[in-house]
Amino acid sequence: MDLTDKLLAAIDKDHDAAVGRLVEWLRIPSISAQPDHAADCVRAAEWVRDQLTAIGFTASLRQTPKHPVVVAHHPGPKGAAKAQHLLYYGHYDVQPPDPLELWTSPPFEPVVVDGPHGKRVVARGAVDDKGQTLMWIEAMRAWHTIAGGPPCAITAVIEGEEEIGSPNLAPFMAANKAELAADVAIISDTGMWDIDTPALSTRLRGMVFVQLDIKAANRDLHSGMYGGSALNPNNLITKILGDLHDSEGRVQLPGFYDGIPEVSPELRAQWQALGFSEHDFLGAIGLSVPVGEKNRGALERLWARPTADINGIWGGYTGPGSKTVIPSEAHAKITFRLVPGQHHDKVFDAFKDFVRARLPADATATFQGGSASPGIEVPADSAFVRAAQAALADEYGKPAAMIGCGGSIPVVSSMKDVLGLDTVLMGFGLEDDQVHSPNEKFDMRCFHQGTRSHARLLARLASA
Repeated sequence: MDLTDKLLAAIDKDHDAAVGRLVEWLRIPSISAQPDHAADCVRAAEWVRDQLTAIGFTASLRQTPKHPVVVAHHPGPKGAAKAQHLLYYGHYDVQPPDPLELWTSPPFEPVVVDGPHGKRVVARGAVDDKGQTLMWIEAMRAWHTIAGGPPCAITAVIEGEEEIGSPNLAPFMAANKAELAADVAIISDTGMWDIDTPALSTRLRGMVFVQLDIKAANRDLHSGMYGGSALNPNNLITKILGDLHDSEGRVQLPGFYDGIPEVSPELRAQWQALGFSEHDFLGAIGLSVPVGEKNRGALERLWARPTADINGIWGGYTGPGSKTVIPSEAHAKITFRLVPGQHHDKVFDAFKDFVRARLPADATATFQGGSASPGIEVPADSAFVRAAQAALADEYGKPAAMIGCGGSIPVVSSMKDVLGLDTVLMGFGLEDDQVHSPNEKFDMRCFHQGTRSHARLLARLASA
């Protein structure tokens, strides 16, 4: 039995104990957005610190202005020639579980239940990101048991603010840049193509968040006395935002599409070969008609084209029954998903100009900017990506799909901008994991094979 076989056998033997450890971690309600759970965030950080210490890492909690970061190091084998140095990232914080009444079991009382692919753990944070973080920790545990430690130097960074936009992570990285130096970052916070097909994500959309506030009269007005004479901010904001898209689904901000490269014919062919059914994709959520840019493929629209969406809109009276007012102000929250080639500051400025050009006399607009991150394309031909492809092919018996991700992972930008690191995005989530929704789950088959895949990745890098 060679080293890899021994590692996999150890992971298989320890699977039930690994699930038990995951359940233990999931019991800690580490909700970073809620001040009442600050102590729970510390407990979750201490828990993962202790797990890493138990398998040979030097690990500690580092304080930030909000929640602590766990930093851990393993030097790799003694006396070995200089090998790769990997930085593994994860996060221990979770989303709020609301609405609680939609959960089939309490969100922080994990349960293991039967699913279509075998057992699954249901709890807040199951897949995002405690389960996916624990996979690579369990792979390190197998290396510790069989070989005394991983075959190369490892740095681990596990933060507690990802679900609130990681406001303190980039400054922390900048302040500790020398300590966090590595050759590549490894992140498991993305998905597979399906339960049988592994995937590496090579592109992420970025994001700009804006809150728009429009004001007119100095108070709410009686719609009978003033209707037909006084400016209505609700009417105005809906008209302005209604102009954001044309009849072809294109965003109308001047310069919005400038600098965006076209998807290559080769990449478009790869995506076509995946056999994605937009009909089934929409059908699962009760829809049937796709929207967005005309004459663009479904995966291209989801992975490689930018968007503009109104996330919330309010103003005036919204309670039960009728109150016939013309409100003095109206508000909306808007996000733009960005792709490589776009700059978030330019998009923000273009939106402000777009709104101001449509403001009549007596109306004023203010803009609150929130989180912003660029779209990213990860090099798909590096030695580390090739090693991950080989490890996944070894585990699943088929090539990994090279996919995009419509969402944003701001830490990938920080890894590149602050530490100069490219990232290998090797995730094991599924489309039906209900991330950020009630009854979040992680299939134990994905957890198990993800752990084995991380162990194989280290073996591949050790033999490269």
